[in-house]
Amino acid sequence: MSRGLWILTGGLIATLLLIILALWHMLKKQPKSNLSQEKHDSNDGLAEDLTQSISSKEIYSATNNLNPVNFIGQGIAGKVYKGVLSNGLRVAIKHIIKDGHVETFVREVTSLSHVRHPNLVTLLGYCDEEDDCFLVYELCANGNLSEWLFGKDKVLSWTRRLEIAIDSARGLWFLHTYPEGCIVHRDIKPTNILLGTNFEAKLSDFGLSKIIDSGVSYVSSEVRGTFGYVDPEYRQNHHVNPSGDVYSFGIVLLQILSGQRVINLNVKRPMPLDKMAKLLTRGGKITDFVDPKLGGEYSTEAFELTVKLALSCTAHKQQRPSMERVVARLEEALYISTRELVHETRSTLNSV
Repeated sequence: MSRGLWILTGGLIATLLLIILALWHMLKKQPKSNLSQEKHDSNDGLAEDLTQSISSKEIYSATNNLNPVNFIGQGIAGKVYKGVLSNGLRVAIKHIIKDGHVETFVREVTSLSHVRHPNLVTLLGYCDEEDDCFLVYELCANGNLSEWLFGKDKVLSWTRRLEIAIDSARGLWFLHTYPEGCIVHRDIKPTNILLGTNFEAKLSDFGLSKIIDSGVSYVSSEVRGTFGYVDPEYRQNHHVNPSGDVYSFGIVLLQILSGQRVINLNVKRPMPLDKMAKLLTRGGKITDFVDPKLGGEYSTEAFELTVKLALSCTAHKQQRPSMERVVARLEEALYISTRELVHETRSTLNSV
């Protein structure tokens, strides 16, 4: 290679290095606000990729024109149908009538489009055309918790109940500590806890949810929710905060333990479930609170621990635990139950 060519090549390399250094210097000095904006834009794009727009033609085809045979439930703002999309995916489709319920549609799309967690039902897509709007979710094969607690021919074992409670609590813990702001569900109840193929629990129906910005302890709102699950303090002061969800979860936990409705109307003096549990606890008759469907197959120690936990969730706001604490205590109850089960199994084998 000639000396001139070496000089030319060296000059080009030096120029290229200078350009790279200049670009690096410019990027280093780029304002942080621009970087934050880029991150925000990236997140927006991610949300759009995760939740796709689906045509009404696809919706009606998937549900056979909203055939009553495919009806599986009723949400706050509309009916829910099961269906199969053209790609073979089995889904649950909520039909929201726009008249008076547009806010619900917008809230669910906004709340769930970018939120992903194993214990939250996944929003797969949406449809917003003319007079109708639809939300398309993953289909949870085992229905909802209410069907299993109150259905005559369905039984959940003790450990299965604890696992469902843990899953639900983890979902709430995730929502309450979400980085972009605390998400308060506002309608925790058995029908809004769906059960997947392996009975993994997933929270659903975010039509009443509220997002509280970081650094803010509550937001004011009209009282919304389901009778029997609404925090009494929220009814009085209209303050939406995570403790309202904790209260609702406590009521659900009492139902998981007892298999009873929120208020038992089949007795002479109907009383709320938490009051009944308190009376039985004070009277030393807590075993009377056990769901008969369990057939006596449960851990007494774990049961008593879980009852006390549920009652702490329904106590005054200042005394309620965080969902992180709830998860920890439920995991302890499951550990105790599993340990006892292993011990009983070993004893049975040794006696054979």
